[in-house]
Order: sequence, then C-alpha cells, then structure tokens
Amino acid sequence: MHLLNAFLLGIVQGVAEFLPISSSGHLSIAQNLLNLGVEGTDDVFFDVLLHLGTLVAVFAAYWEDIRDMILEFFRMIGDVAHGTVPRSIPPARRLILLIIVGTLPLFVILPFRHMVEALYSNTFFVGGALLVTGLLLFACDRIRKGRKTEKSATLLDVLAVGAGQAIATCPGISRSGMTISMGCFRGMERRFAVRFAFLLSIPAVLGANILQIGDVVESGIDVKLLPAYLLGVAAAAVSGYLSIRLVRMVASQGRFGIFAYYCWAAGAVTIVLSILKALELLPWLQAAA
Repeated sequence: MHLLNAFLLGIVQGVAEFLPISSSGHLSIAQNLLNLGVEGTDDVFFDVLLHLGTLVAVFAAYWEDIRDMILEFFRMIGDVAHGTVPRSIPPARRLILLIIVGTLPLFVILPFRHMVEALYSNTFFVGGALLVTGLLLFACDRIRKGRKTEKSATLLDVLAVGAGQAIATCPGISRSGMTISMGCFRGMERRFAVRFAFLLSIPAVLGANILQIGDVVESGIDVKLLPAYLLGVAAAAVSGYLSIRLVRMVASQGRFGIFAYYCWAAGAVTIVLSILKALELLPWLQAAA
C-alpha cells in the first residue's frame, strides 16, 4: 500500500504542479482528507521530493533553453574576465537576468516559511485558495494578449511574476497558475509566460530542497521507504512532463481559463468535505485525521 500511495501522490504532484490547479493544494487534500499519505514519512519532506521529480520534467521539456542559459552563463563570465561587452545582449543571457530578478521575492517569504508550511494541513484554507486560483485563471483568459518576450520584458514585469510565485508558496494557490497569470497581466506573450513560469520554478524548487536538507539530516531518512520515495519521484517526473506538453498546447490556444472551473469545483468540494470532517459526519474522513 505504501508504494501505491507514493505512486498516486507522484501522479497528483506531476499533474497538478504544471496544470494551473495547485499541486500543494491537491497533495494536502490527498493526505489530509483522503488518507493517501505514505505512513512513516514526513509529509513536507515527501512533498519536496515530489517537487524534485517535477524539476526533472522541466529539464526534459526545456532542455534547449536550459542548455543555452548554461553556455551563456560561462560566456558571460568570460566577458567579465576579459572586460568585454557584447554589442547586443543575447536572449539567453537576458533570460538568466530575468530569472534571477524574478526569484528575489521568494527571499521575502523565507522568514515565514514555517507559517506557510502550517497552512498545509488547513484544508479550509486550501479550499479557499483554490477558489482564488480559479478567479485568477478566469481573469487571465479575458485580458488582451501581450507581446513581451525575454527580449522586451522589463525587470518590473518579472518582479511581478516573482511576487506571484512567492504568494503561490501557500497551498492551494497554483504556482504555474499564479506566475502564468501575472505574466499575462504584465503583457507577456502567452507562450513566453508559460515558458518563463516553468523556468522560474527551477531555482525555487532547488531552493526548497536545499532548505529541507537540514530538517532531513536532523530527522534522518528511513531507508526502508526508499522504494516509495523513488517511485513517487518517477511518477511525478513522467506525469509532469506530459502535463507540460498539455499546458503548451492550451497556451497556444489561449484558453487557460478552462482550468478555472475545475479549481472552483475542487475548492468548493474541499471546503464541504472539511466541514463534514470537522462535524464528524463522515467516518472515513476521520481516518485521515
């Protein structure tokens, strides 16, 4: 049963991380309302591991962009060492700068990290946050299409997207939904808004894993659960890659708002189930407590 739960949670993570419907919110629902947690694990640690699996999906889907940025990073170091300046800033170099600036708002959240993690078990909050995500997606689908790309997006544009990513650390607020919506609100071309949102997740996910190292070392790792961990990461990576392809297709059609209705339904159901659980009206929900 542990392996099955890990597999199911990996699928939930991979699908919900990239579809704009909140992976953290769905994992909270799965673990706190449906009793799908992997017994004996630290749920927050397992959540970070699943995010690591989706990071693999981002690398697979956007490897050409990532490769170009890595190569351009070393070219930039060479220019600094030789005191040279290119006549025009290469798009990959500018994209590096935009990602760095877009990541800065996450540092504002660091002092409140444990408060945010505490919201993970509050399914009332998660349900309300899903409703908010739906509103963002609904509005995003109805604004004028932008034209900004890595060549024309401003630092203020990416700071706004980064602020959205910081807010999306709260469970139930979709990271991809928030960052894509903020990009569109700032006039980014839809396909670039999707690409930038996913590339921006790389330092965020890496940072989350680094922050978790101390807690993992302190609590230790149960080697017996390693197969469950690996299965969950693999499931998240494969389902995440397929989800990225789906979002790309939806982005090209300009129909992000179709996910709004799902978020509204999921949020409403979550709130109703949370009320029933609090009133002890459904015994099978009490088993998840």
